[in-house]
Amino acid sequence: MVKKYFTRDEANRTLPLVRRIVQDIVDEYGRWKDSLGRYELAAGAQGPGQPESPEAVELRERVDEIAKTINSYITELEQIGYVLKGFDDGLVDFRGRLDDRDVWLCWKLGEDEVGHWHEIDQGYRHRHPLEPEPAGDALNR
Repeated sequence: MVKKYFTRDEANRTLPLVRRIVQDIVDEYGRWKDSLGRYELAAGAQGPGQPESPEAVELRERVDEIAKTINSYITELEQIGYVLKGFDDGLVDFRGRLDDRDVWLCWKLGEDEVGHWHEIDQGYRHRHPLEPEPAGDALNR
């Protein structure tokens, strides 16, 4: 897979689509966790060596179905050039260049625009605000 690099402007132009996909992931992930918890309770109610109850089978199939849906959304994000970093909070990273080095531009569901970055080997806790853009985009390709 070829690495795609974004300028801040390019990243912000993709946000309407990315926001919808990430919101779908967060919503589906909540449903997946709920279904998984219900499945674990149903499966745990079975005695050792007993087959799964019809309820447990139905719940397991639902968990698998939701997981496939989530994976299809993740694939969509990856095709755009984003990497999902957080299911619960809708955190995504995507490659950029800052001062002639690779960095992750960082965006989280609920933020109005791409406004943060962090080093490739660091995560969300180490993100920094992007400086206001000068006349030319500070992020290089």
